Amino acid sequence: MPQLQKASRFYSDKGFWHKVSKLATKATLEALEKVLILYYCFKDPATPAKEKSIILVALGYFIMPIDAIPDILPGGLVDDLSVLTIAAAKITNSISDWHIKQARQKLNKLRHKD
Repeated sequence: MPQLQKASRFYSDKGFWHKVSKLATKATLEALEKVLILYYCFKDPATPAKEKSIILVALGYFIMPIDAIPDILPGGLVDDLSVLTIAAAKITNSISDWHIKQARQKLNKLRHKD
């Protein structure tokens, strides 16, 4: 659990949903889908603490206003997508069909909100 506490200082639900909604119209679908899958996996009580700490680091990086390539630049989500892809690969055994289904439903809602 100490890893989880350290990682959580870079993450907040409020920051997460703010960034997701801001990028819903301009981010690639692949990036947002990975973000949402990781989010739902993190929220699942069945996900082990070690995997949750990996997810927190990735989601924390995603919502940080300062990163390797600023998101406002063309290709600015490349570094975020790389971090998210690595995190997803490391926790792949914890990702369930339910996480994927929830992520896709939320992504559809975000894309079609008026």
